Amino acid sequence: MIFGATPLAAAEGAVLAHSHRLPGRVLRKGSVLDAAAVAALREAGRTEVIAARLEPGDVAEDAAAARLAAALATPHLDAGRAGTGRVNLLAQAHGLLRVTAARIDAINLLHESLTVATLPDCSVVAPRDMVATVKVIPFAVPGPVLDAVEAASRDGGGGIALHPFRPLKVGLALSELPGLKESVTEGTIAATAARVAALTGTLLPPLRCAHTAEAIADAVRRLLAAGAELVLIAGASATVDRRDVGPQGVVAAGGEILHFGMPVDPGNLICRGRVGAVPALVLPGCARSPRANGIDWVLRRLFAGLPLGPAEIMRMGVGGLLKDTDARPLPRAKATAAAAPRPRMLAAVVLAAGQSTRMAPYHKLLVADRGGKPMVARVVDNVLSSRARPVLVVLGHRGEEIRAALGGRPVTYVTAADHAAGLSASLRAGIAGLPGEAAAALVCLGDMPLVTGRMIDRLLDAFDPDEGRGIVVPTHQGKPGNPILWGRAWFAEILALSGDVGARALLARHAEQVAEVEIGDDAVLRDFDTVESLATLPARLRPADAG
Repeated sequence: MIFGATPLAAAEGAVLAHSHRLPGRVLRKGSVLDAAAVAALREAGRTEVIAARLEPGDVAEDAAAARLAAALATPHLDAGRAGTGRVNLLAQAHGLLRVTAARIDAINLLHESLTVATLPDCSVVAPRDMVATVKVIPFAVPGPVLDAVEAASRDGGGGIALHPFRPLKVGLALSELPGLKESVTEGTIAATAARVAALTGTLLPPLRCAHTAEAIADAVRRLLAAGAELVLIAGASATVDRRDVGPQGVVAAGGEILHFGMPVDPGNLICRGRVGAVPALVLPGCARSPRANGIDWVLRRLFAGLPLGPAEIMRMGVGGLLKDTDARPLPRAKATAAAAPRPRMLAAVVLAAGQSTRMAPYHKLLVADRGGKPMVARVVDNVLSSRARPVLVVLGHRGEEIRAALGGRPVTYVTAADHAAGLSASLRAGIAGLPGEAAAALVCLGDMPLVTGRMIDRLLDAFDPDEGRGIVVPTHQGKPGNPILWGRAWFAEILALSGDVGARALLARHAEQVAEVEIGDDAVLRDFDTVESLATLPARLRPADAG
C-alpha cells in the first residue's frame, strides 16, 4: 500500500485518509475517490489529497477484516458487517466463552496490521454480547498476511469458542444439624436458585435431610428419580475430607468421588463426584453466599458441557484468588464495582408532537391500520422491540390522544410546549428530557412505521465515539435516512436549534464522526405524512379506506 500526499491526477481509486468538506458536498474519510469526487476536489482548488493507494495483492480494510473474522468464527458466534476495518463477533447463545490465548497471540504477533481483542477466557455471555472485535489498522493488508492467518486457523482453530449452556434440572439436598438457623438454609436455597437460573437451569424442589451419609444418600436417590441432571449437596458443616459425611452420602447412593479440593479461594473445599453419568457436587461453605466464588467456576463448566475432571479443576489456580484480605488496599467487591464498566445507555426519542398539517383533516399519527393500531403505536412498538432504553415520546398537538393511543406502553412522556414553532422545538424537548447518563439518543420520527427493531439495533451496534462513530445514519442505496443516532457530544448543539428544522444540518459540520449503516430496505427513507402516501403502505398497515 502506498500512503501519503497524492496528486489529483493519480487519486482516482485511492482511499481518502481524511474528510473534506467541499461546497455542497462532503467527502468522508475512507471513501474511494471516483472521477466525480476528484473533479469536485479540483473545482474546490485542491491539487492533492492524503490518500492510500492499494498495490497488487493488497486487500482493502473491510474485506480484510471480514476474512479475519471468518477465520475466527465458530458455531454460536456471529460475525457482524465490516465497517471502517472492523468486524465484531457476537454471541448467538447464552454460554461460556473459551479463549485460547496462544492462538490469539499468534494472530496479533503475525503483523501489525491485524488485531484481535477478546473477552477474558471463561466469560459468561448472553445472546448479542460482543465477545471479540477484529480491527484492521491500515487501509489495506498484504494478501500473504491474510493467507497465513487463514491457514493457521484451518490447522489449529481460531482460538475462540462459545459453549452454550444446557438447561439442566438441578437437585439440591441440604443436610441439617440441631442449632442450624433457618435463615442459613433459606439463604443457601436462594443463592443456589439464583445461580442455576443465571445459567439457564431449573432448580427442583430442594430436599432437607439429617446430616448423615445414609440420609444424604436417600435424598440423592430421590433427586435423581425426580429427573435431576446435576446434584448439589449443601452440608450442615464444612466437608474436611473425601470420607466425610457429604462425600460418603454420594458413595452410598451408588456414586464415586473424583476429586476433593480446588485451587480457588473461596471454594477450596469443594468435592467433585458423580452418580452414574450425573455430576454430584458437595458444596463448600461459601456456596451459601451469592457472592462470586469457586462454585461459580465449576457450575459454568458443567452447564456448558465441558470436561471437569481432576486435571481441569487443578488448573484453576491462576486467577483463582477471589478472597478479600486485610492486606488489600481496596476490597475485591469494591474494586470490581469500581472497575466494571456500566453498559452505555442508548436512549430513543420518538417525535410525536407535530400538527400533521399535510394530512389534514386527519392526524397522521392517530390513523389506524386495518388491525386497529394507530401509526404512532406501531412506531413505538418497533422502538420498544429494540435495545434502545429508555424510550421518550415527545407530545404536543393532541398530546392526550397520542398518550391514549399508546395505552400504557413503558415509555416516558415529555411535552414540547412550543411545538407549533416547528420541528426543532420537539427535538429540543426530547433531548432535554433525557437522563443525564444517556450516552446517545436515537431520534425517531413518529410517521415511519416500517423501521423495525432489528434495523434500530444495527444502528446501536455501530455507535462508538472512540472509533469516530459518534453519529450513526442509516442509508439505503447510498441515500441517508432516519432515524439518526446522536452521541451526547452533540446534545448541546441540538438544544441550540431553532425553527422548523431538525438536526440533519449538523451532519456536514461533523462529517468525521458520521458513520453510515447501509440498510437493505427503503424503510429508512419512507415517512407517511400525506393521505396519498398511506396507499403505499404494505396492505396490512394501510387504513381500511386507503385502498
